Amino acid sequence: MSAPDQLLVIIDPVARRGDGESVRIARDVLCARADVRISLPDGPAEFGRALDRCGSRRPVVIGDDRALLRAVDRLHRGRGLADGAPLSVVPVGPPGTVQLAGGLGVPLGAVAAARSVLEGVARRLDLLVDDSGGVVLRGLRIPAGAAGAPAVVDGVPYGAGPAGGVWDTCRSLVRTLVRPPVVAAAPRAAVRPARTHRLRVEADGQLLSDLDAPVEDVTVVSRNGVAEVVVRPRAGADPIRREASAITVSGASFRYRADTAQVTGPVWTRTWTLRRSAWALTLPTMAAAD
Repeated sequence: MSAPDQLLVIIDPVARRGDGESVRIARDVLCARADVRISLPDGPAEFGRALDRCGSRRPVVIGDDRALLRAVDRLHRGRGLADGAPLSVVPVGPPGTVQLAGGLGVPLGAVAAARSVLEGVARRLDLLVDDSGGVVLRGLRIPAGAAGAPAVVDGVPYGAGPAGGVWDTCRSLVRTLVRPPVVAAAPRAAVRPARTHRLRVEADGQLLSDLDAPVEDVTVVSRNGVAEVVVRPRAGADPIRREASAITVSGASFRYRADTAQVTGPVWTRTWTLRRSAWALTLPTMAAAD
């Protein structure tokens, strides 16, 4: 059997506990057509050691976005990301926890994703690397926002849980069928102004905003070989947009939310540098061609 058909399948413990059926389906599809070695780590430390020992086998992660990020981060820090075998992922988890993988072009169904591992092609993708060695696969937002609030990057809310539910539906139906009593209109609550933050933002050394001009937020997205930074000043002012290879944000301590609602901080300064075609992800043929 040729080397590309030799896989190291690392099954994240969260996926095993949360959706064992999808894990089983993906494992069966892979084992039917490849030489598969299964790794069942109990935590992040064992997860990382399994990646370190993949050798000539192609690493395949079965898990959610956090497992994907953990794998990319480990391979990056071990200097095995650029020159090693392409990474593959089978997303397993609730809808709000696999949006990053889906946004990168990975199928979200267990069967389709497993087939993509076997039949897909490697696509080189960009990476944002910060000055502490951390990685961002798609984008980030400063500040992080309220606890539980998803990061919205390029119009996609990362880390948002599944909306609604049976109880919410029942309550909505009751409100529709039962006419509420007529009451006097309550006084309109005052609209609170958006909170602003004093941040200094530089793109390739060019100053976009300084501490004396508070901003609502800053987003950075890697797109087509550049990092696009958007600074949103106070309400009513037009956003400032630039494309750059390096972005530095500094000022009062801040937290930022990257990819799947992963919050980092507080920090006082951070620089993100775009690394073009820094890693390879196995994607379906059509997705890789886009």
